[in-house]
Amino acid sequence: MKRKGMKLLLSIVVLTTLTIALSACSGDKQGEDSSQITIGIPQDMEDSLDPNKAVAAGTKEVYFNMFEGLLKPDSDGNLNPAVASDYKISDDRLTYTFTLRDGIRFHDGTTVTVEDIKFSIDKCADASNGDPLVPAFSNVESVNIVDESTVEIVLKSADADFLANLATVDAAITPASNNDPDQTAIGTGPYKFVSRSPQENFILEKFDDYWGEPAKIEQVILKVCANTDSIVMDLNGGSVDMFARVTPAQAGQLNGQFEVLEGTMNLVQAMYLNNAAAPFDDVRVRQALCYAVDKEEILLMVSDGKGTQIGSSMFPAFGKYYMPELNDVYKKDIEKAKELLADAGYPDGFSFTVKVPSNYTQHVDTAQVLAEQLKAINVDAQIELIEWDSWLSDVYADRNYEATVVGVDAASLTASALLMRFTSTAGNNFINFNSPAYDTAFANAQAALEEADQTEYYKECERVLTEEAANVYIQDIAELVALNKKYAGYEFYPLYVQDFSKLYIVEE
Repeated sequence: MKRKGMKLLLSIVVLTTLTIALSACSGDKQGEDSSQITIGIPQDMEDSLDPNKAVAAGTKEVYFNMFEGLLKPDSDGNLNPAVASDYKISDDRLTYTFTLRDGIRFHDGTTVTVEDIKFSIDKCADASNGDPLVPAFSNVESVNIVDESTVEIVLKSADADFLANLATVDAAITPASNNDPDQTAIGTGPYKFVSRSPQENFILEKFDDYWGEPAKIEQVILKVCANTDSIVMDLNGGSVDMFARVTPAQAGQLNGQFEVLEGTMNLVQAMYLNNAAAPFDDVRVRQALCYAVDKEEILLMVSDGKGTQIGSSMFPAFGKYYMPELNDVYKKDIEKAKELLADAGYPDGFSFTVKVPSNYTQHVDTAQVLAEQLKAINVDAQIELIEWDSWLSDVYADRNYEATVVGVDAASLTASALLMRFTSTAGNNFINFNSPAYDTAFANAQAALEEADQTEYYKECERVLTEEAANVYIQDIAELVALNKKYAGYEFYPLYVQDFSKLYIVEE
């Protein structure tokens, strides 16, 4: 399978499984059918069905099929009109005028109106309780209805990332009439919500009135499969027909029914450090850990050498922003690491706890290799496996941790989607990173009018993260998708999403 370019999303990684109950189909064509799909997910969806409140990447990648913004990304990274049919940008790049797509409907059958667009964008930009519901919308000055088919969004200052931010699940257009969005999901996507059973399943159904290319499979059942040890058995046993993000070891155990497709996850896997907790509040300690780690060995041990080493919070799919030279800043140097620890007051090393979500095999395996490597500098990393819900509350929300191993993705096709979280005032700055140099560089990037200037400021942000050893950066993990050969149509996206609507059944 061709490796797609940018597939950018706290990242934080999710595994997906599809079981497709077969019905008639025209050979090798993406024809309509009435089949059923069961998608395995390693943890339950978030409690709220409101896309604007979604936090976990695993929730957002499913909501991608249910909700849409004014624009929508495709698998090549293009931003295409969705709820809006077209748009115009003023010369000063402060006013964006959108034309509502004619006749587009919500899942409840009601027609989308300009009032719904205004309601949705205002909701995302609402800062009455502190930060805006969607931080990227803090720059919105006003949302104005021009006529029954036109809405204009006025910004406080020019923002090169604004269109990309409008194409995220966070910026989904939902009906103003929905009085209980936490419990009632109403979007415009190719699939609509049917029901959920906590810790069991989450069911979607093809939306027959979808404005765009219709889905090929009638029903999608997302089944909660928290036990990663059973993945291969489920695949080989026939209860699961597709599993996204299997490990190389799991892929090697699959029978001949499966094709393994290879792409990249497009996320930043790292050992994230709580910069406000001792001893990680000392940059010398953080740098010592970086010098003690051998990323090449981690890739070999965890994924048979697949994946791409990274040295900051950016990965190759971001093209012009990615800085491969940062991978070499901390070449393995045990003596240098010991010197830094001694200088910081830890000549005999120290111990700490790494909290790792138990349902993500790649992160658990990586943590185990890291723990072995750190023994060389007398640092004892105790791995604590926790459930996903506990990770979200303890680590991400409450910041009650010392270190964790996860993958952080980008919510949109922008560099700021990865870098904004490390500003000192960001609500999602779960590592408590605080650097005046970083804040200045990021502010300059946001204010830059020329693309070249903005790119250089973002690169300065990356350099600061590396030099100050904000985290122990490791890799952009290879994505292996096990797909039963009866099925086709899977596409790798430049974002952390799963597009169920593209899957179809191949004639046997």
